[in-house]
Amino acid sequence: MAVTPETRQWDELFAARTRGNVGEGIADILALLGVPDVISFAGGFPDPLTFPRERASALLAEFAAAGEASAFQYAPTRGLAGPLDALAGRLEALQGRRPAEDELLITSGAIEALELVGKSFLDRGDLVVVEGPTYLGAIMAFRSFEAEVVALSMDEHGLQIDELERRLAEGLRPKLLYTIPDHQNPAGVSLSAERRALLVELARRHGFLIVEDVAYRELGFEDDAPPSLWSLAPDVVVQTGTTSKTFFPGVRLGWAVGPAEVCAQLVAAKQNTDQCAGALGQRLFEEYVRRGWIDNQLAQSRTLYRRKCERTLAALERCMPPDARWTRPQGGFFSWLTLPEGADAVDLARRAVERGVGIVPGSLFFPDGRGGDNVRLSFSLVDEALIDTGIERLASLVRSD
Repeated sequence: MAVTPETRQWDELFAARTRGNVGEGIADILALLGVPDVISFAGGFPDPLTFPRERASALLAEFAAAGEASAFQYAPTRGLAGPLDALAGRLEALQGRRPAEDELLITSGAIEALELVGKSFLDRGDLVVVEGPTYLGAIMAFRSFEAEVVALSMDEHGLQIDELERRLAEGLRPKLLYTIPDHQNPAGVSLSAERRALLVELARRHGFLIVEDVAYRELGFEDDAPPSLWSLAPDVVVQTGTTSKTFFPGVRLGWAVGPAEVCAQLVAAKQNTDQCAGALGQRLFEEYVRRGWIDNQLAQSRTLYRRKCERTLAALERCMPPDARWTRPQGGFFSWLTLPEGADAVDLARRAVERGVGIVPGSLFFPDGRGGDNVRLSFSLVDEALIDTGIERLASLVRSD
């Protein structure tokens, strides 16, 4: 039978590596944000109250009045010189080390940085170790290059380095290890300083590259952040970052910093993706940094997210049954809820939407199907005045199981 537009099945032509992907999970999360009258703890999005509308508008007017062309033109693949300098200075101020020119590039968000790392390093069947649970976008990025993704356990102090060391001794040979050491997505925990030192030692000994995602590092509720992995071991770490949580996500801006040889490969890979990050976003961020506005915004953001977090934790304490558990983040956007034994998080999510509450089942954050009794709760975007009501509705469903 001849193939006609009516009989054609496009999925038969899709690349094999795209089938059975977990990408539908992110679409489901985004869909929950658009459902009317749902109190959503689903998306890890910044609160629009933190967006610098007036200052961004004023900067655009300045650029136009001055006749500036660079903000509206294509940019070099590595990034515009001014924004690169401002970003390098910020890394030095916050992490104690300034990258050389050839150790830094600007990307279209952290997810592109992960994509570039995957494109540069991963062949079919290569092994990537991640935290279990971990960022869904990272699982998608690594699997898109047909890598094997293995999740190792976490506890309240982050990735369990003793388990990693044991698995390495047994013959585990990853090319990459991906970690979110600060206020992790989705677990909300941070890697202890002691474990950071042990992790970089293992990377040097066993020859794998650490991919450090610092999306939430600047959103700690306290000022005593442990050293970044990149500052401890710039020879074995590529750090990826984003301005989406600290500036605003509409500009889609991020960075990668690491060994010069690695960054050169990332730049070459970027030339075959978007060629350059948007120049307008780069210039907006540069001016926001140079004028000190970013630090003012971050102080306000931390205060807002700390207040939302405390309210969420208090509501969980007050409403959840005694056999439920949850993490107590010291920054970022998330708490990780463990349901009572026998509970089904996917079923709970379906019933929660019917009660006007959006949550994300934990299984989306594992590459191996675990997390059936876990839920990610994001307190960043939910209306502060609705947190108590949302947790009360959710807890009533948990208690009814």
